[in-house]
Amino acid sequence: MAELPESGKRAPVDELLALVTDVFVRCGMRGDDAALLADSLVYADLSGIHSHGVLRVPEYIVKLTTGGVNPVGRPALVRDVGACLVVDGGNSMGQIGMDFATKQVIERAAIHGIAAAGIRGSNHSGAMAYYAQQAVAHGMIGIATTNALPTMAPWGGAERILGINPLGIAIPAGEERPIVFDAAFSGSSHGKIRIYGQKGWTLPEGWALDREGQPTTDPAAAIDGLLMPIGGFKGTALALIMGVLSSMLSGAAYGTELGDMESGPRPGQDGHFVAAIRVDAFEDLAVFKRRVDSAIRQIHDCRPAAGVERIYAPGELEFLRQEEYTAQGIPLNGVTLADLARAAQEVGIDAGGYGWLAG
Repeated sequence: MAELPESGKRAPVDELLALVTDVFVRCGMRGDDAALLADSLVYADLSGIHSHGVLRVPEYIVKLTTGGVNPVGRPALVRDVGACLVVDGGNSMGQIGMDFATKQVIERAAIHGIAAAGIRGSNHSGAMAYYAQQAVAHGMIGIATTNALPTMAPWGGAERILGINPLGIAIPAGEERPIVFDAAFSGSSHGKIRIYGQKGWTLPEGWALDREGQPTTDPAAAIDGLLMPIGGFKGTALALIMGVLSSMLSGAAYGTELGDMESGPRPGQDGHFVAAIRVDAFEDLAVFKRRVDSAIRQIHDCRPAAGVERIYAPGELEFLRQEEYTAQGIPLNGVTLADLARAAQEVGIDAGGYGWLAG
């Protein structure tokens, strides 16, 4: 289900980017790092994934100013074995270390055909598609995953043991848009549940349990309780595997080592994993792209079920939103706009210059 803000206001992309970049600069970040961090959030909003967009600005301010994250932390290679790398994020925001690692694996995959990096010493890193999709422009398949605070029980359990540990994959196509998948292994993320709570919506059934392990459609009870896995035991197994890839290859914190929802994550303990596969190391790139186009067109041509107007390939709806929102502005709900205005004022920015931000 699309996360549709209802404020009626749209933020011009360039103005939103400039504002959020300025906010992070005033939190002590270097200009280029602040721009990258802002871009990752605006990318998510552009895609309609508001759970990973600028609604995160207030919590990121806390991380960067009083929460123990180093606003000028620098990622560095700490282990280099050809196509296999370990990156230490230097306790920077996760986007900084992940972007550094992504560019490193793309360079190494150009040489070796496949390359991967484990990242440690990091923090929250945003939407995984932001990194996976970077590989597509180089004729590569991108893969990215990260650990997350435990919010899900192992199948049959009733304790927060597993993070929802999302996976992002991007696959180049030819005439069609790339295939892009980015999702956690729960019915929803805490960020999306926050969006539902902001709007006063009830949750779809099957997304969450309350603290007593009973199904709930109340966003507040869900935040206080457990997220439900997708696909039953399969979802919890995949979350476990992504957690292992994200943490144990680099020495980052795993599961409950990272922290908990009550006290938050321990700064500089997040882990991630990113990989790139150079398609033409396996198959002629043009042939591969034609076949991907064919697979996408099969999806488009599939006979729709009753009540369905059109069938979309993974990532296609997000690309369509990016086109619309780039032209018309990004719709943001009233709570996000108010939080963003307060955050800007807290760091000394006059929010009055942004008409779309004013109440």
